[in-house]
Amino acid sequence: MPSQTIPQRSSGILLHPTSLPSPYGIGDLGPDAYHWIDQLQRAHQHWWQVLPLTPTGYADSPYQSLSAFAGNPNLISPDLLVQDGLLRRADLPAESFPAGFVDFDSGRVIEYKTHALSRAWQNFQIGSAPQLQPLFMDFIAQQASWLDSFALYMALKEAHNMASWLDWGEDYRLRKPEALQRASVEMHDRIAEHKFRQFLFSRQWQALHQYANAHGVEIIGDVPIFVSGDSADVWGNPQFFLLDEARRPKAVAGVPPDYFSATGQLWGNPLYDWAALKADGYAWWVARLRKVLEQMDVVRIDHFRGFEAFWAIPYHSLTAVNGQWIKGPLFDLFDVLKAQLGDEARIIAEDLGIITPEVEALRTHYGFPGMRILQFAFSGAIEKRFLPHNYERNTVVYTGTHDNDTTLGWYKASCTPEEKAFLRQYMGTNDCVRADGSEISWDMMRLAWASVAVLAVAPLQDVLSLGTEARMNLPGQPSGWWRWRFPKEQLTDALLERLKILTDTYDRA
Repeated sequence: MPSQTIPQRSSGILLHPTSLPSPYGIGDLGPDAYHWIDQLQRAHQHWWQVLPLTPTGYADSPYQSLSAFAGNPNLISPDLLVQDGLLRRADLPAESFPAGFVDFDSGRVIEYKTHALSRAWQNFQIGSAPQLQPLFMDFIAQQASWLDSFALYMALKEAHNMASWLDWGEDYRLRKPEALQRASVEMHDRIAEHKFRQFLFSRQWQALHQYANAHGVEIIGDVPIFVSGDSADVWGNPQFFLLDEARRPKAVAGVPPDYFSATGQLWGNPLYDWAALKADGYAWWVARLRKVLEQMDVVRIDHFRGFEAFWAIPYHSLTAVNGQWIKGPLFDLFDVLKAQLGDEARIIAEDLGIITPEVEALRTHYGFPGMRILQFAFSGAIEKRFLPHNYERNTVVYTGTHDNDTTLGWYKASCTPEEKAFLRQYMGTNDCVRADGSEISWDMMRLAWASVAVLAVAPLQDVLSLGTEARMNLPGQPSGWWRWRFPKEQLTDALLERLKILTDTYDRA
C-alpha cells in the first residue's frame, strides 16, 4: 500500500509569502511570516500552502521562474539580515510602500530588495557576520549541481540587460565551454553574490520551516510540471527539452479550450524530451523533487495530467487551439521517483481539467490525493465530481485556488440566478442570499470542512471574505497579477477564533 500523503483529517490556508504583511513592499520570510505561523496554530490549522518559491521571471509569475531549483531573493527578509549582522538599520532607508498590494509596476520594491541584498554582500565581504562564512562555503559545495549553473546564468543575464538567453550571442546561447570558462572568471564576483543570495534564502526559509513544524504546521509546496523557456534549467540542460538546433522550442505547452478560456491557455513553456530524460534515469526530475522536498513537507504537482499526455502547440502559435495530445512518461517516471525518494515523495496531484481514465489510474496507483474545487461544482465547469457528496476520502478540497476568483467575487460576478438557487438548495441555507453576499465565503468553507475529504483548504482571501479586488491570478491574462497582500490588521482575533471553531466542529484540528 502507498504511504498516505495526508494521514488524517485536517485543514489549512493557501497564502503565498509575497502576500504577507511587511514594511518592505512585499511579503517575506521575516517577523510577519513567523507571526503568520502563530496565527495558523491559534486557528488550529495544520497546513500552510504556498505557491512556487522560485525566482520569478515573466510577468512576476511564480509559474514562470528563472530556475526550478533556486529561491526567490525578493522573499529574503531585511530584518533577519540585520539580526545576522549583515545589515545595519542605517543600510535600510525609510521607504513608503502600499499596504494592500505588491507594486511590481514601478520597480521600487525590487530595487529596494536588490539594494539591501547588495549591501549585505558588501558587508559580508569585508568581514560582517563571520559566523556565516563556513555555512556559506558548505552551502556552495552541497548545492553545486544546480547552483553553479544558475549563478552563471544570472550573471550572464544581467550582462545582457536581463534579455532571454535565446537572444544572447551564439557562444553563450550554445554554451561553448571556452566562453563559459571566460565568463566564470570575468564575472566571478557577480556569480558569488548570486550564490550568496541563494544561501540567504535557504537559511531563512529552512529556519521558518522548522519553526512551522515545531508549532504543528506543515507546509505544502507547489511544483509546476513545466519550466520557463527563459530559465537556467533549459539553458543548462537543453538535451532534456524538445528544442531545434538554435535551441528554440519545437513546440510549447498549454491546455486546449476549457472553462478557463475559450481559446485554451498558451503557456509557452518548452516541452520535455521524455525519451532523453528516461535514458538519463530521470535524474533531473529526481533532483528537482528532492530539492523541493527538502523545503516542504508535501508538494502539489501542477497539471498532473501532463504526465499521462500533454498538449503540444506549434511554436509561434497565437492561441492554444491547434495543439495535439502527446503521451507522457506515465508510470515510468513515478516508479523512479518512488524508488529514489521513498516515503519523502508526499505528493498531491492537481487533476483538474480534462481527466482521462489513464490519468485517474496513474494517480490512484500511487495513492496521491486529487483535488476538488468547490466553485466548479456550482458554476464554470459544473462537474458532478466537484460536489462534496461525490468525494472520496483521499481528496484535497479547495473553496478556490490562486487561479480562481475569490469566493465572494465568483458569487457576485460569475453565478447565474439559477446557479445561486442550486447553491442555496445544496447548502440548505439562505445566508448567502444576503444583499452583500458577505457569508458566502464562510458557507463554502463550511461545505469544504464538513466534507469527507481528508484535507480542506481555503485561500486567506476567503477567510477575510474579500472580493475580486483580492484575486491572485486570472489564467490567460499575462500581466497585472500576483500582487495581492493583506494588511496585518485585516486578520483579526475574531476571524481566527471563528476559523478555529469551524475546524474543531468538523474534527480537522
